[in-house]
Amino acid sequence: MITMATVSEYIEDNKEQFKNELFDFLNIPSISTDSEYKNNVKDAAYFLINKLESLNMDRVELFETEGNPIVYGELITDESKPTVLVYGHYDVQPPDPIDEWETPPFQPTVRDGDIYARGASDDKGQSYTHLKALEAYQKTDTDFPVNIKFIFEGEEEIGSPSLVPFIKDHKELLECDMVLISDTAMFAEDTPSITYGLRGLAYMQINVQGSNRDLHSGVYGGAVDNPANVLCNIISKLKDDDGIIQIPGFYDDVVELTEEDREAYKKLPFDEEEYKEKLGLEALKGEKGYSTLERTSARPTLDVNGLWSGYQGEGAKTVLPAKAGAKVSMRLVPNQDPKKTAKLFKEYVHSLAPDTVTVTVTEHHGGNPAITDLSFYGLQAAADAFEAVYHKEPFFTREGGSIPIVADFQKVLGAQSILMGFGLNSDAIHSPNEKFALKDFYRGIHTSAKFFELLPSHS
Repeated sequence: MITMATVSEYIEDNKEQFKNELFDFLNIPSISTDSEYKNNVKDAAYFLINKLESLNMDRVELFETEGNPIVYGELITDESKPTVLVYGHYDVQPPDPIDEWETPPFQPTVRDGDIYARGASDDKGQSYTHLKALEAYQKTDTDFPVNIKFIFEGEEEIGSPSLVPFIKDHKELLECDMVLISDTAMFAEDTPSITYGLRGLAYMQINVQGSNRDLHSGVYGGAVDNPANVLCNIISKLKDDDGIIQIPGFYDDVVELTEEDREAYKKLPFDEEEYKEKLGLEALKGEKGYSTLERTSARPTLDVNGLWSGYQGEGAKTVLPAKAGAKVSMRLVPNQDPKKTAKLFKEYVHSLAPDTVTVTVTEHHGGNPAITDLSFYGLQAAADAFEAVYHKEPFFTREGGSIPIVADFQKVLGAQSILMGFGLNSDAIHSPNEKFALKDFYRGIHTSAKFFELLPSHS
C-alpha cells in the first residue's frame, strides 16, 4: 500500500539529487536588474520549464512578456479538490559588492550546513521545494491530494511590472483557492512560523541639481548653494529625533496595533541583546513607543537606501558638487496606499526645496501591504504541516519586507496567500554571502508535501 510515508522516504532517498538540481539552478546568474544578464534570466526560466515538463503536468507553458518570461504549469487532479497556485521568482539581486563574498556568488558552496549562493534563499531554494514535493508524489505513484498550478516570474526584484498585467489578462487560467508562497523567513532557527502580514513599499529617488558643473570650493564657496548640503537638510527633516516621520498626512490611514496584537508580539521568543550582538550594535533606534519587533514588521518606516554626491576618490579634491542624490524607501502597513504615500512624499520634499537649486523627485516601484485572515483554512493546514515536520507549533507573525504581488493576488484573483517561509532573517538576502540552510531546504520539501496531504481535510 502506498502511503504518505512512501513520499517522505522518496524525499529522504533523493536528497543529494535535489541538492545537485538546486545547485544547477543557482549557477544561473539570473539578475533582472541588469540588462546584460537578460539571456541568463531566460535560461533560468527554461530551467523551470524543463523541470515542470518532467513532472507530467497537464500543461506547461512559457509566456513571453515585455520584460522577462513567466513560467506556468498546472496539474488538475479533481475539480472538487482545492486548487493551490504556487508562486515564486527565478530572478535574483545583483551580487555586489563581489569582493565581500567568501565564495563566488554563482558557484553554490556548502559550508557548515548552509548553501551559499545568490538566490539560495531568495527565492530559488525556497520555491524549488514545491516542485520536489510534487515529484515525490509522482515518482512513488501516490495520488496527488489537490490541484496545483505553478507561476514563476523573472521580475520580482524589479517590482514585477509584467506580472500584474498577466494576472489580470489570465484570471481564468490562474483561478485558485489560495496562493502558496515560500519567499519569507521563519522566526528563528528551528522555530517555524507562518507570515500572515507583509508591509507595502513606496520607493523614491531625490535628485538635487545646482550649478551646471562642479565648482572650485575656494572660488565659489559662499556664493552658491551646495546640492549636497541641501540634500542633507531635506533628509534631516523627513523624521524627527523620536523616529516619527514628518510628512504631513503620512499616518492618516495607518491601522494602529490593537492590545491583542501587542500582546501577541510580547509572546514571541525574541532576545534583543542577541539581536544587537549579531548586528554588531550597542543600541537600537526606532519609532518611540514601540518595541523592536513592532517597528520592524507592523509600523511604517522611512529610510535612506543610497546617498551620493561630490568627490569620492582617494585624497582631497576641493569642489562644490553640481549634483546630489538619494534613494529612499518607505515600508507601509495596512490601509496605506503606495501611490498616495509617494504623492505625499513628493509634495513634502518639494516644500523643503530652496529656489537656489532644482529638486526632482522620482517614484520608482511600490506595492501594497497585505494581511491574511488567521482563520483561513489554508493557514491552518500549513500550521499543521509545519508542526508535523518541525515538531513544534509554528508562530504566526508579520514580516517587515514586501512581496507586492500578494496584495495583487488578493485583489485580482480574490485569493489569500499562505506565506510558508523556510529561510531565516540571517540568510543575508540581497547582501554578500546569501545562504540557505540545507536542512531547511529538505524540511521545506517535507513540509510542502505534508501541506498538500492535509489541505483537503481542512477545506
